[in-house]
Amino acid sequence: MRHYKKGRKLGTDASHTRAMKRSLVGALFLNDRIKTVEARAKEVRGDADRVIGWAKRGDVHSRRLAIAYLGDKALVHEIFEKVKQGMFTDRNGGYTRIMKLGNRKGDNAPMVILELVTEPVAAKKAVTKGTAAKATKAAPKKAEPKKAEKAGEETKDAAVESEKASEGETPEAKDTVEAEEATQAAEASAEGDKTEEAVAEPKAEEAQETAADPQAEEAKEDGEAAKEAETK
Repeated sequence: MRHYKKGRKLGTDASHTRAMKRSLVGALFLNDRIKTVEARAKEVRGDADRVIGWAKRGDVHSRRLAIAYLGDKALVHEIFEKVKQGMFTDRNGGYTRIMKLGNRKGDNAPMVILELVTEPVAAKKAVTKGTAAKATKAAPKKAEPKKAEKAGEETKDAAVESEKASEGETPEAKDTVEAEEATQAAEASAEGDKTEEAVAEPKAEEAQETAADPQAEEAKEDGEAAKEAETK
């Protein structure tokens, strides 16, 4: 039973595993990066973070713990000096990174590079509640496929109707054309009636004149006959 034996099985006994992990952590702090198997790199990350945490504390007790773990006073002094100068002050964790290299040729073991993260942390922009709400409101909602298809069909129908309206094929356009034709016919008939009235008026006047002319001639003849009788 593996009670209180957490961690990965690295194919060695306990003492060999402890010695291997210490040597890997020491090589990491000495060279800033090491190439090893993925399982060993993942198992060593926690120990490297623990050593950096002791260096951040910087007291005598933490220094003694680091010396007891690594077994190298010069290396521990170098680590503590780097941290004291501000190497990991802006970082609260995640002091190492793993980059995969692929499988090894012999036993097909996954190989990785384990290295220290020395870049400064990029400060995140502070987002207020108002700006976040505006961003969420401004973000357009994705239309559902069915609604998008319906919208596309409606736009196509509207385009077809507009083309038909421009050509006069829709029922509304036909009604408007018929109404325009009816109004034009009514106007033409009204103009014809006016022309007929205008032609009939002079004809009536001529008829009246012709009717009045014989009476006037008879009156003239009677007047002339009366004058002749008086002269005689």
